[in-house]
Amino acid sequence: MFGKTRRRSLLVVALPLLVLATLWLADRLFPLPLPEDDLARVVLAEDGTPLWRFADSDGVWRYPVSPAEVSPYYLEALLTYEDRWFYRHPGVNPLALVRATWQNLAGGRLVSGGSTLSMQVARLLDPHSRSLPGKLKQLWRTLQLEWHLSKEEILSLYLNRAPFGGTLQGVAAASWSYLGKSPASLTRAEAALLAVLPQAPSRLRPDRHPERAQAARDKVLRRLARFEVWPQSRVKDALEEAVILAPRQQPRLAPLLARRLNTAGSPPLIRTTIDAALQRRLEDLLLGWRARLPERTSAAILVVEQPSMAVRAYLGSVDLGDARRFGHVDMVSALRSPGSTLKPFLYGMALDAGLIHSESLLQDVPRRYGDYRPGNFAAGFSGAVSASQALASSLNLPAVQLLEAYGPKRFAGELRAAGVPLALPPLAEPNLALILGGAGSRLEELVGGYSAFARSGKAARLRFQPQDPLYERRLLSPGAAWIVRRILSGQARPDRDPRAQLVQRPSLAWKTGTSYGFRDAWAIGVAPRYVVGVWIGRPDGTPVSGQFGLASAAPLLLQVHDLLSNRDSQRGLAVPADPQPAEVGVAAICWPLGQPLAKDDDNCRRQRFAWTLDGTTPPTLQALDQPLGLGLQENVWLNDKGLRVDASCPGAEAQRVALWPAPLEPWLPRREHRSTRLPAVDAACPPLRAPVAAPLSIVGIREGDRLRRPAGSAEPLRLRLSALGGSGRRWWFIDGRPIDETANEIEFTHVFTHSGQYQLSVLDESGQTARLAFSVGE
Repeated sequence: MFGKTRRRSLLVVALPLLVLATLWLADRLFPLPLPEDDLARVVLAEDGTPLWRFADSDGVWRYPVSPAEVSPYYLEALLTYEDRWFYRHPGVNPLALVRATWQNLAGGRLVSGGSTLSMQVARLLDPHSRSLPGKLKQLWRTLQLEWHLSKEEILSLYLNRAPFGGTLQGVAAASWSYLGKSPASLTRAEAALLAVLPQAPSRLRPDRHPERAQAARDKVLRRLARFEVWPQSRVKDALEEAVILAPRQQPRLAPLLARRLNTAGSPPLIRTTIDAALQRRLEDLLLGWRARLPERTSAAILVVEQPSMAVRAYLGSVDLGDARRFGHVDMVSALRSPGSTLKPFLYGMALDAGLIHSESLLQDVPRRYGDYRPGNFAAGFSGAVSASQALASSLNLPAVQLLEAYGPKRFAGELRAAGVPLALPPLAEPNLALILGGAGSRLEELVGGYSAFARSGKAARLRFQPQDPLYERRLLSPGAAWIVRRILSGQARPDRDPRAQLVQRPSLAWKTGTSYGFRDAWAIGVAPRYVVGVWIGRPDGTPVSGQFGLASAAPLLLQVHDLLSNRDSQRGLAVPADPQPAEVGVAAICWPLGQPLAKDDDNCRRQRFAWTLDGTTPPTLQALDQPLGLGLQENVWLNDKGLRVDASCPGAEAQRVALWPAPLEPWLPRREHRSTRLPAVDAACPPLRAPVAAPLSIVGIREGDRLRRPAGSAEPLRLRLSALGGSGRRWWFIDGRPIDETANEIEFTHVFTHSGQYQLSVLDESGQTARLAFSVGE
């Protein structure tokens, strides 16, 4: 007797343990088939609008959401209609099953079902037949769901996996597809409609069977009123609403950006900084331009909001599906020749280096650099031009002259450091052809570089996604960036009143470019709030005759700018103020010397007003291959008749005459030629023929030297300098600022208190110059 009782007790204890062990083993042998990453992706605009979707292996696309991201109206409608006891039952509702069985038997047909939301999720995860074994399988999967997941997790699975017709799964995909809106902003009527669609997604599709869909929706609304979930008045209003659908559109915006961001390991929702409305308008605009483009020609547009560097529109081609125009090739990231779009960077760097001010005299004349003979885009040469005119007119020869003085390697290095790398052929080094497009660059890098002209000289990397950090580097000083932007906006010369304060920002500063052979047409603009880049050409690199920046890309840029300006105006966004930086000044300078002179001074041949940095007015920059002895100044001695005589003649008085660079004479009026500017010679006491001066050179430092203070010394660096060759007095400059004046070959000492890059220049009385660059380190 005692043994039987003990066996029964052991059986009572062992049986539940055996059942639990069996369930545990079954759970391990037949694990719950929870969904894994099936490669379905949705690329979103900044406001959550779907831009593009990548379907899974079954062609289904989803827009994952959590219960917190869905309208409370939808959750109330769903749970009231499908499973009012969802948060109270263990996955199976026995009362609902009994009720459904009785109704079905009494009606002789399938009147209602007893499935809970958990059971429906189990069926979605592991489909089964409607047979008894199939139902048992569903019950088992339901128990596994409740065992492994919380109610919120089960509800999330339903929200993202419920079928809504066709290739749509999940309430968010259905909301965007049928209603054109986020599931978070559903009305009561819309929430009721989406709650009932999974019951019969094919039969109730509102785009195909609106009457059926509305009848099913109304059934849900009446149930919500009957159970007093929603007020009767609200339900009455919802019942009066017709089923109105948005035009059925698949997400088809920014396809090349979507492809770029859809990489291995990307999350199901790929968020971007794109403005969906702007992207759509620009895609429509570019499609309208297709008829204006030559055959097989594509185009790219990039719009960046420059304060944050967020990319607001990304159009990598005219049309993704246009194979004849290579629509699958992303020209935003493609490597192309930048043409003249690099010139603004050079002029800004030269301003910072003290080589020029905005009205410095440059030479648009034929030049030869070894085997390299650059020419202008338009035939002919202009002779004497200002730096601002040369940049605004995109003249090639002055840019090459300026790059020769600045240094191609230095130019390319500073661009690379600021995030605008230039691609060169293998083993090639930067040369003078860089400034005319003799390297490769990308539209996105150029736009990032141009942002420096609006961001106080700091270039920044583009941000494609909200989580991307703002990464910026100094490219130019704020003053140089401001001056270049003024030039590119058509306000090259300052107000003639130096006291004027210009605070109204130009609407658009822009630059065009054309690569060799008419392969690439560029236009890049800097607006008060945006930087816009446009490229037009053939992606396969085939030349297109007559296609160049001003005629091809600039009109599209201006149209995009007008669209952006109108949008900002409609939104009530004011144009940001852009006051003149403190380091920018205005100076009256004279040609040909390029420095301030009294207006009645005979050496002031042309007076101009220039933007300057830190009050610096560097002298006119001579080309490095100018003939020696033909400088910009010459000392002469005149007698009382105004004739040129020898210095030893009685009554001779010294006078300094400013002369134009010799190569400019063919473009100058005759009265400005050297032979006319120099007084006639007195035959009675002619000046002796001046010996040809030895080349001027700097002693005490060499080109490219890297100087440092002695180890352990806190004293600033002192450097003794002198010049050999040349003639007469010497005027010394550091980065365009005067530092000393010496006689002949006298030495002097200069103190360097700050580290950095320096350019040292010396000018003698004959107009010869010598210059070199070096650095001072800590």
